[in-house]
Amino acid sequence: MPSAAHVRSPWRLIKVAAWLLPGMLCASIAAADWPGWRGPSRDGHSAVGGSALSGLPSEPRRVWRIKIGDGLASPVVAGSHVYYLDAQDTKETVHAINRDTAEEVWKVTLDDGFKNGQTAPGPRCTPLVDGDRIYVQSCRGELQCLATTDGQLRWRVNFLRDFQSDPPAEAGVNKGAQRHGFTAAPWVEGNKLIALVGDKHGAGVVCFDKLTGKVLWKSQNDRAANAAPIVTRFAATELRQIVAFTVEGLIGVNLDNGALLWRVPITTTYGRHVMTPVVVDGIVMVASKEENLIGVSPVPDPITGGWNVPIAWEAKGVLVNFSSPVAVNGHLYGLGPERNLFCVEVKTGAVKWSKGGFATQSAEKSHLALVAVGRNLLALTETGELVLVPADPTGYRELGRTQACGSNWCNPAYADGRLYLRDAKELSCLQLTP
Repeated sequence: MPSAAHVRSPWRLIKVAAWLLPGMLCASIAAADWPGWRGPSRDGHSAVGGSALSGLPSEPRRVWRIKIGDGLASPVVAGSHVYYLDAQDTKETVHAINRDTAEEVWKVTLDDGFKNGQTAPGPRCTPLVDGDRIYVQSCRGELQCLATTDGQLRWRVNFLRDFQSDPPAEAGVNKGAQRHGFTAAPWVEGNKLIALVGDKHGAGVVCFDKLTGKVLWKSQNDRAANAAPIVTRFAATELRQIVAFTVEGLIGVNLDNGALLWRVPITTTYGRHVMTPVVVDGIVMVASKEENLIGVSPVPDPITGGWNVPIAWEAKGVLVNFSSPVAVNGHLYGLGPERNLFCVEVKTGAVKWSKGGFATQSAEKSHLALVAVGRNLLALTETGELVLVPADPTGYRELGRTQACGSNWCNPAYADGRLYLRDAKELSCLQLTP
């Protein structure tokens, strides 16, 4: 006969269920979010268990659309809000709006605007939501932590004032962020916020306490490029590390203390390194406007205690300008220099297929936004066409195509069957699932 300690009354079970249910609901809601650059895991994939897509409606239902100011920062979706940045009266401005109605909840001014010869003045760095906080970073290096409920300031740092970073200007030999602004979106890992300050005084990568803004450590003299950092492990038993594509190259640093683990030098004319690193099966991939796509395999050296970083392969002719590829089932999909959608095998670097017609401008200005939804890819072209393509290495085919918005250079957010996207004039929400 079981002891009293093992007896579970119906009322106790009901109480436990009542306690667990809110958490389960919150988890479900969170699973449908797109809280930062390239989604929940910074890899371009929608949340696991989210709404699948087998096709596209010929005319998607537009849930709402609103006029917004200039900017290239992607919208993000978390909880009941959509957050976006734009230019308002020459100022970078942060907005929170209702997810279902687009009604404005709050807005705050972040910083003075920044302009160069590429586009109209406006913010370029995608915000990041973590719980009840949103982290926003301006082109001029102002990083703020705001409350998601009302936009109240919790802490702030300024890369120029606090770390002596050089101000951005499209002039002379300036490279990376010093040329096009601080656009590398920060990342939260545990209690840490990682930002590419890009300072030559030992603050290339800076780790802050996400709640207070206190500097936990800073590392390296690398100048910030425009690629967002990621956090990964190259083996289940190895430590977590930050992988960053800086002006000086590809680096891995210890997440806990900032110690440099490995480096692959990569230098280009203007440090135009924009592709967010992609890691699959121990291989990290990067490319730029001037450098071919490479696969690097960082591995610990048991003899020296350091790391070896052999280049596993190089895909010649596969250059990636400022559209970050996504990987699905061991293959990488992205926009190439011939305005083509390419498929590259991660293990070998072999090009499996290439399909032209995915951009209209020169390779210098071409953009394609990619979102992986299960086994399929949503591709948003620079002219606003939305194309659904199977992530299939055996060949290219289409599952649907529709006009979604106007001309754009901006990645959309996909959450709970809806696509949130901005073009040069509007922010809109499309319903893609029944």
